[in-house]
Amino acid sequence: MNERVEPDVLKTARPVAASPLPSDHPVVRSGRVGVLLMNLGTPEGTTYWPMRRYLKEFLSDRRVIEVPRLIWWPLLNLVILSKRPGPKGRDYASIWNNELDEGPLKTITRGQRDKLQAAMGDAVVVDWAMRYGKPEVSLRIQALLDQGCDRILLVPLYPQYAAATSATACDQAFKALMQMRWQPTVRVSPPYHDDPVYIRAMADSIRDGLAKLDFEPEVILTSFHGVPKSYLLKGDPYHCQCRKTGRLIREALGFSPEKMQVTFQSRFGNEEWLKPYTDETVQALAKSGVKRMAIVAPGFSADCLETLEELDGENRHYFEENGGERFAYIPCLNDTDLGMRVIEHIVRKELQGWI
Repeated sequence: MNERVEPDVLKTARPVAASPLPSDHPVVRSGRVGVLLMNLGTPEGTTYWPMRRYLKEFLSDRRVIEVPRLIWWPLLNLVILSKRPGPKGRDYASIWNNELDEGPLKTITRGQRDKLQAAMGDAVVVDWAMRYGKPEVSLRIQALLDQGCDRILLVPLYPQYAAATSATACDQAFKALMQMRWQPTVRVSPPYHDDPVYIRAMADSIRDGLAKLDFEPEVILTSFHGVPKSYLLKGDPYHCQCRKTGRLIREALGFSPEKMQVTFQSRFGNEEWLKPYTDETVQALAKSGVKRMAIVAPGFSADCLETLEELDGENRHYFEENGGERFAYIPCLNDTDLGMRVIEHIVRKELQGWI
């Protein structure tokens, strides 16, 4: 007599068909995984106005320039943006990819995207963007969403973390997310300054580069992009990570600290930056009697103005003008097999659980 008596309403209930969606209801795709490779950026051209637009966006970033706005704004807009576009445009013109009418950083980053997509297959959708200039981060995130990517891995292509590089790239992505009603789930790949796969690839690349030379360098500089010393004192880990990268590469190659040295390049303005400075070290080595040297740039995932024009151009001249005789620049990993081994390794590691 304990039989359960159900209310009549439940006995007579029938499934109710879902109401059809309005004809103008947008179709939302979902269920896919996206990967967004992000690098620094490049101007759209080498003439005055494209260079000015690029420099203004770059040098207006508070992550890059931490000088108080009351001081920096008039200096930037009244002095720097009037004088620098011309000379910097000529620098870019010296390395410009004339066939595609773009900077080499854009050419190489696109190549990295294409090769990573081929390696990953249909498991993910791979795209690329630049923090400054084009393709814009916000538009490429939207493009991934439009293809059904509701999970996106952001990959800042900087082996060493710095607020002025990795953080500002992520800032740009997060600003785009703030405007979205349906945000994708997001992961950010960490810096890989001491990742064994990266260190091994750098060591192999340097060995290959040295083997192609018809001379043996007396000194090899591992040159990293500099930042103001004040950023280090405020807690930025960049300097420590660069130092560790340099040490691990040197140990992998079996070189002494005198044979392979860490330096910092590309300083700007009058503030003290991380030392020793690459250009001053190159000149000092030449003046001290060093006749053969090579430079490699482990902090750059792709060759760009700072490597092709500054290291292989300016610093080559500094060395030769001060008594040096044989100079070599060893290219970045770029989209070579070694370079793609690193990027694919990082992406697959950070996508665990998603694919």
